Amino acid sequence: MPTSTWTHLSPARRERVLVAAMDEFGTHGYSTGSLNVIARAAGVAKGSLFQYFAGKLDLFTYVAEQTSLRIYAAMRPWLDGYDGTKEFTTHLTDALEAWLDYFATHPLERGVTAATNMEMDPVVREAVRAPVHGLYLAGLRPLVQRAVETGDIREGADTDALLSLLLLLLPHMALAPFAPGLAGPVAFTEDRPGARRAAIERLVIPLMAGFVSEERP
Repeated sequence: MPTSTWTHLSPARRERVLVAAMDEFGTHGYSTGSLNVIARAAGVAKGSLFQYFAGKLDLFTYVAEQTSLRIYAAMRPWLDGYDGTKEFTTHLTDALEAWLDYFATHPLERGVTAATNMEMDPVVREAVRAPVHGLYLAGLRPLVQRAVETGDIREGADTDALLSLLLLLLPHMALAPFAPGLAGPVAFTEDRPGARRAAIERLVIPLMAGFVSEERP
């Protein structure tokens, strides 16, 4: 966690350090990300970073959490906006389109998402992914529960399984359009009108098939 020295910095300086760290870790990952580069880009001494954080892993964990908070804030309209007036499958498809749009226009957040999900060191991976997954679940679980309450997801469905599948799908969709070979047979880079949405539906419809009600009330 950040030290009290960090919390006493001006918001502008904290933002400079955060953006520099997002850029460096997002480009090079944790293992080869350089604190020297981060300090230089942020305009601070390298020693100052150790006044702000306990070490490199502490900084990386903070970057992952703050990045997830930014993503979470951007997705709040879709997390909070489902009220049952449209089918949940349609709402989820709309949300995933917005998800793709967000990562297409936010390369820093996309880079950090790649760094946190592709980290090979199990200790580092656990340190950064556990709080990130906790935040994602905090938004997704109420959304799924509302779908149960409206009848779009059948009563008694294994919603924990659905949440686990969404935790796998979301990082994949954040990165697949920008990493050649990652998408597999269903790609999200088609420019033809409606092609990207059709690709999303090809994943969402079978994903939800085991959870939706046979008849919507």
